[in-house]
Amino acid sequence: MTTTSLKTSTLKNNLRVSHIKAFNDNYIWVIQSSDNRCVVVCPGASEPVLQWLQANNCTLEAILVTHYHYDHTDGIEALVAATQCNVFGPAAEVIPCNNNPVEPGDIIIPAPDFPSFHVIGCPGHTLGHVAFYAQPWLFSGDTLFASGCGRMFEGTPAQFVQSLETLSRLPSDTQVYCAHEYTAANLQFAAAVEPNNPHIQERIQQVAAMRAKGIATVPTLLSSEHKTNPFLRTDTFDVRQAAQKRSGSKITRKEDVFAVIREWKDNF
Repeated sequence: MTTTSLKTSTLKNNLRVSHIKAFNDNYIWVIQSSDNRCVVVCPGASEPVLQWLQANNCTLEAILVTHYHYDHTDGIEALVAATQCNVFGPAAEVIPCNNNPVEPGDIIIPAPDFPSFHVIGCPGHTLGHVAFYAQPWLFSGDTLFASGCGRMFEGTPAQFVQSLETLSRLPSDTQVYCAHEYTAANLQFAAAVEPNNPHIQERIQQVAAMRAKGIATVPTLLSSEHKTNPFLRTDTFDVRQAAQKRSGSKITRKEDVFAVIREWKDNF
């Protein structure tokens, strides 16, 4: 079986990425150095992070924030109060303690000896949403999920399609660290859109086996998303045909295909 998801702890230049669970299905990502310093991504709750820091004898240096929703930001103030860490969040949104507001196109180094991250603007879920990319890691927040994408709360279909296309053009070995464990449900929808896609059927079996063992299904490889994520496949014949059948009308533009399947997923 093709490997489409990676271990939730992976090393690069003596840095390790792992996750902290929060709420029902959130993942707070932790980038940890060999000398026990770390950066966390989108801490929606402070207590699990503080417990993790204590258990791992780790110092929090910085927080990366993709967008303003509470399940990505509610832990920030308490963490800053406890650690005096820096915060890097989108300048276009109201982010607690955001002492390093970032704009799309910025390159940041969140802490000494940590990699440079490219800030990628990806409006759609929210208008100011950003992703953070340091090859091969992509922290995509709620824009790109494993086999899915976030709800379109504020943006337009054209904006969301452009955002997803921007992310999809990253190298195929990019590791996508999204913020939620939605993969199984996303794959059920993907199978409804493309019932004859063998990659989706294979991945459904793989994800079911992982979840039965309590294993996180993310990060995922971007190469897998190209094969199994209907929101990255709006220009394919099968996804367009499914959207036309759903809408009862002829569709040619990718943003219109996206709009139909996003509404379909919202009501799936």
